Amino acid sequence: MDSDAPSLFEDESARPLADRMRPTSLDQVVGQDHLLGPEAPIGRMVAERRLVSMILWGPPGCGKTTIARLLADATDLVFEPLSATFSGVGDLRKVFAAAGKRREAGQGTLLFVDEVHRFNRAQQDSFLPYVEDGTITLVGATTENPSFELNGALLSRCQVYVLRRLDEAALNTLIERAEALTGTTLDIDDDARASLVAMADGDGRYLINMLEQLFALHRPIDTSALAEVVQKRAPQYDKAQEGHYNLISALHKSMRGSDPNAALYWLARMLDGGEDPLYIARRVVRFATEDVGMADPQAVQQALAAWDVYERLGSPEGELAIAQAVVYVATAPKSIAVYRGFGEAQKLAKRTGSLTPSAHILNAPTGLMKRLGYGEGYQYDPDTEEGFSGADYFPDGMERPRLYRPTGNGYEQVIGQKIAEWEAMRARRHHDP
Repeated sequence: MDSDAPSLFEDESARPLADRMRPTSLDQVVGQDHLLGPEAPIGRMVAERRLVSMILWGPPGCGKTTIARLLADATDLVFEPLSATFSGVGDLRKVFAAAGKRREAGQGTLLFVDEVHRFNRAQQDSFLPYVEDGTITLVGATTENPSFELNGALLSRCQVYVLRRLDEAALNTLIERAEALTGTTLDIDDDARASLVAMADGDGRYLINMLEQLFALHRPIDTSALAEVVQKRAPQYDKAQEGHYNLISALHKSMRGSDPNAALYWLARMLDGGEDPLYIARRVVRFATEDVGMADPQAVQQALAAWDVYERLGSPEGELAIAQAVVYVATAPKSIAVYRGFGEAQKLAKRTGSLTPSAHILNAPTGLMKRLGYGEGYQYDPDTEEGFSGADYFPDGMERPRLYRPTGNGYEQVIGQKIAEWEAMRARRHHDP
């Protein structure tokens, strides 16, 4: 008998709504057709009744546990669930031993490991021989990027499938199913319904739990009533994990793409998720030097000023200064000429080793150094007629490289013109007798 099946004497309505709504077949899972459809990767495997070990990577409430259970049912495998949060090596040994006995009897085992990324490297390695010889089919679930959290040996033996956060259509489907199951039509206006879906933030389980509270009200629901009974969902943002890197990347690329509207949106998302504003301020300073550079030398001053203002005012007032800096650098002309030039200079410095500066640009504080020629022939540029001597400041015998190549963007256009004039003057002075 299925231990998960309700008793004949159990009051069905007493079971949590999320439990009653749990899909009984893969085609009832919403929002994951790209993996479960007839022509999708997992759908094809189920049709052929052959599963490979896999990692299901996706946000909370998108159906990872449900999918794993249904995969076992669809392929006649024994479902063995474990949580990496509460299990250790001893629990794994028991599962592997039981799976080995089943295999001898011709019965396969699907081992589902929730939060698989919480197992350490040694625990993850313990799966390898049993996955390789087919004792278990591993289905791991994680909310974190497997590339960072799972070791390479385990990843090489598993397919990674990315589950999507549930979109508006999928969440509305869950609302309709909940209404049909309970026989209750939710008396909710359009604005409150839209707010309800937004508050779920792609998490189907969270939405169903909210619906259960709303069904119990037995009264019309507007946005005010919704706010009274349902707490705002904390944004899905982990400052130390994947969400952190995804959002700062989105902010950085929006600023680089000169889109201040998108940049402000991602800034607001990060602040709403609890990101340290000073971390963002530091990134804006980095952007000002790396991506704006000499195209607008004032950009770094604006970024530093925002950092300073935030440290003086704190939140929330100081956040406006960071927003101003974000808009400034997003709308500033862009140039990575200094970034590239410095990189080329670093490569050149390593390649040329310990070449000494030319004697004419060396100081001569002692008589011996003067007799050796230190400083001989040095021209003090501000004293020349044009303020430019045209001297060569690279080591003797070294061909002059062109490391800094200014663009035509912003102030760098002026710099480029100056450099071109200097190069022409240098060429004339080196060729004139």
